[in-house]
This record gives sequence, C-alpha cells and structure tokens, in this order.
Amino acid sequence: MNRQIELDQIAADIVANNVCPDLAESATNLVLGEGNLNADIVLIGEAPGKKEDEQGRPFVGASGRFSNEMLAGAGLTREGVYITNIVKYRPPNNRDPKPSEKQAFWPYLARQLEVIDPRVIVTLGRHSMEFFLPEAKIGEVHGQAVTKTVTYDDGSEHSWLIAPLYHPAAALYNGSMRQTLIDDFMAIAQLAKELNQAA
Repeated sequence: MNRQIELDQIAADIVANNVCPDLAESATNLVLGEGNLNADIVLIGEAPGKKEDEQGRPFVGASGRFSNEMLAGAGLTREGVYITNIVKYRPPNNRDPKPSEKQAFWPYLARQLEVIDPRVIVTLGRHSMEFFLPEAKIGEVHGQAVTKTVTYDDGSEHSWLIAPLYHPAAALYNGSMRQTLIDDFMAIAQLAKELNQAA
C-alpha cells in the first residue's frame, strides 16, 4: 500500500477513535507529521506548540528553525527526513504532555514508524526519549545510539536504533547547548548514512 495512504489512515483513526478528546477540543489542528516517507531518519519531538497547531505542521516555530539549521549542518534538509511528535495535538498553554496522553498516542506513533521504517529514530528532548529509554538520563546518553526492542500491544516486536538528543528548544535558551546538539546530530546523521550504505 502507498505510504501516504497508510499515514492518512492513521490520522483518520486518531480522529475516529477520539484520542485525547480534551486536547482535540482545545487544538486547532491534528499534527501528524511530515517529510520523506522513505526517510532514513525520523525525528520525534514531544507535542505541537502554538505555531505547529496553527499550521498543522511539526517544528515550524523557533525550535523548528534551529532544527532546520541542525539538519543543514549535517548536509540534510527537512524534506529528506520525517518529523513528528509523540502527542499529535497541542497541550493547552504549551504545558508538558501528560504520561496518559503520550500513552494514548503511542500506538499511532508506532504505526507511523512501521510505515516509514527508518534506520535511526532521533528523539528530541526528554519526553520522547523516555518513551523508548525510560531509565535513561538525557544528560548522560545524548548523541549515543542504542538498539531498543519495542513490544507492541499485539505481542509483536521491532528493534529500533534510538538516538536521544536534547530538544532544539533547549538550544534557544542555552547557547552552549546549541553546538552540542549540532555535533550530536551530525554524528547520528553520519551513522544513518553508513547504515544505509551497508544495507
């Protein structure tokens, strides 16, 4: 099946299944994700912010601009990767997503990952990292890729290469974090390239 059709179906299922109705009610748009449906790298943030909610696109605010810079530093473009969030609706006042909200959206994120089947999943920030690596501390593991086997609700398993990074928003508040993020991402992009060549 066409990957775009499969992703459109995921979005339709989120609406049909009334996932997080309180978030849906306060949000303008469902923000599923965008980018290359055959991407080697998928970037996962936590939840849409104000600009993302207005436009229905992930990472289009200030942290999105920094993400684009980070991608460019590694010789990539936004169109070459796939970008999404764990939670697909904006939490009110940009509050952190609740564990129950992340849990509710997990099956849909898992389906997105199955459709795109990337070489590397880059988690941006603590919220998306904790979902794959619950015991990890981002200050200790950022920029290091680890293989993680995820067990789905139906009992099936899939191994993903997870690379945690600080959230791009952190670089906006902390200049020294900026270079760390760029360096980490360049190393991850190189790894994805090598994996692709070896395949």
